[in-house]
Amino acid sequence: MKIQVFDDEQSTARAAARCIAAEAIAAVAARGKFVLAVSGGRTPWIMLRALANEALPWEHVHVVQVDERVAPAGDADRNLTHLQESLLQHSPIRLQQIHAMAVESADLEAAAIQYALTLCSIAGSPPILDLVHLGLGPDGHTASLVPADPVLNVADRDVSLTGVYQGRRRMTLTYPIINRARRILWLVTGGEKVGPLARLRNGDASIPAGRIRQDRTLLFGDRAALPDLTVDGLKMTG
Repeated sequence: MKIQVFDDEQSTARAAARCIAAEAIAAVAARGKFVLAVSGGRTPWIMLRALANEALPWEHVHVVQVDERVAPAGDADRNLTHLQESLLQHSPIRLQQIHAMAVESADLEAAAIQYALTLCSIAGSPPILDLVHLGLGPDGHTASLVPADPVLNVADRDVSLTGVYQGRRRMTLTYPIINRARRILWLVTGGEKVGPLARLRNGDASIPAGRIRQDRTLLFGDRAALPDLTVDGLKMTG
């Protein structure tokens, strides 16, 4: 794992956007497309708003969701709501290039199967995502891979459903597809992340985040989350 630390949330998010842009340019040059999986959260929306200003080959970019809360379309809890606001209004990307998890479906199991098929149509079979962006919860969860949920044991599906977590069920990418990604980018900010981030860096598999592979992985964090590293310093672990 390569770790880089920045002064604050804003500079961390902007650096992540530049990283994604570089990965997109390289992927399009090599394979003709770039498939980006995005998680939710406040800092990621800053990152995506910065990404919208980058000179990407937008016509060859596909954006998919890492996870989504089961909530009505347009709900403020939906990651899709903020994802579309961040990119559709500020970049040349088209609506059909953003692939939404159909969590408003009456049949969520069928919707999860369909999303897995959508990923196959975009990224091959089995689908290999170019870059998966992940966040880290204070309880050590990432995506919607949450502590003690049966979803942690799903090994034969790329998309699955969780039980109720923080008031809502979720649809999420599972370990197999996340760990197949060509690049994993962690974006972690805030002092409440110091503890779980230390466990992540140590590869602690007792937290959900600790089961994500660490090779081909970048971690961008701010000074609050990584107080033991110097700003703009680069550290290799794992």
